[in-house]
Amino acid sequence: MGKQVLLIEDEENIAEAIRFILSRDGWQVVHLAEGLGAAARAAELMPDVVILDHMLPGASGLEILAELRARPATAHLPVLMLTAKGQPRDREAAERAGADRFLAKPFANADILAGVRALASGEAGAA
Repeated sequence: MGKQVLLIEDEENIAEAIRFILSRDGWQVVHLAEGLGAAARAAELMPDVVILDHMLPGASGLEILAELRARPATAHLPVLMLTAKGQPRDREAAERAGADRFLAKPFANADILAGVRALASGEAGAA
């Protein structure tokens, strides 16, 4: 079985693009379109990588990230934070909350793939 990504993204066109990019590379992608219950779902799935949008209905990406980091079972999950807000303060907030990588929208297909591959292999740092 291939590696698994939990994608938490409310914009369907972006989610579909990411699913396509990663599926072609052998990843199984589980998609959630809202933040409510996302941390619990991550704990159930224990994916290799979580791709987390910053702004979501139900719960923000930062709230979900804080919940993931607070749970012993999910504290170690690699998280790639996506955001349409490319401001330095948004990146800093994501880093403070425990994001392993940060990628601003719009992003290049190669960047999302490189970020997921790096996180799955244990690399951290900005994409």
